[in-house]
Amino acid sequence: PEPVRRYLRQAGALGQPRTTHVHARWRGRIRGTAEDPWMEFVAEQFNFVENPARFFMMDARRAGLPVDVLHVFQAGNASMRVRLLSLLPLVNSSGPDLNRAETVTLFNEMAILAPGSLLDPSIVWEPVDDHLARAQFTVASETISAELHFDDGGRLINFVSDDRLVASADGSEFTRQRWSTPLSEYRSFGPWTVATRGAGWWHPEEGAEFPYIELELLALEANPTLERR
Repeated sequence: PEPVRRYLRQAGALGQPRTTHVHARWRGRIRGTAEDPWMEFVAEQFNFVENPARFFMMDARRAGLPVDVLHVFQAGNASMRVRLLSLLPLVNSSGPDLNRAETVTLFNEMAILAPGSLLDPSIVWEPVDDHLARAQFTVASETISAELHFDDGGRLINFVSDDRLVASADGSEFTRQRWSTPLSEYRSFGPWTVATRGAGWWHPEEGAEFPYIELELLALEANPTLERR
């Protein structure tokens, strides 16, 4: 669709080598519900395109105590682990609902961190208008849908999906809920120009919508050399 083509041009994706993987670093804050206090965090991640995978590691603090979070999505299977003091398990989650939720997240991050990956054959596009395109994205047995919103300059300004699922506090139950990630403050990392500020919003059918995570992109590298350990 035309708005996706504009996005690829303004992002600097044209003429660049095919993106196979990206490395990103973040800082931000996160909370479980609209009433919970915010927790500051730093995070690091690696995403892979050709064999879709996501490894997201977060270090946060709750009531002054360190909390580490690890999301792993590989071969269509996802897991989420949260530990207090790096020892006490708070969440240890996996299963079909988490697989679907992480598939949405992976597509969202492909659009934000690796614009050139939007040419991948796993994505089926549906044109809507000059500022909106719909897409279906498939990994393994999961196919999810999303809407991508663009401004007049071709920048991606929001990503909306009804296929994301919100987890309970212990990660044992998941509920499908509308999810959006408004984006802003574009800057360049090497040849790419991408959004550096974003947030994750839940839009429940009952009750007020609210942001549960706010992030700032600190560093982004395409196709970095990976060390085997």
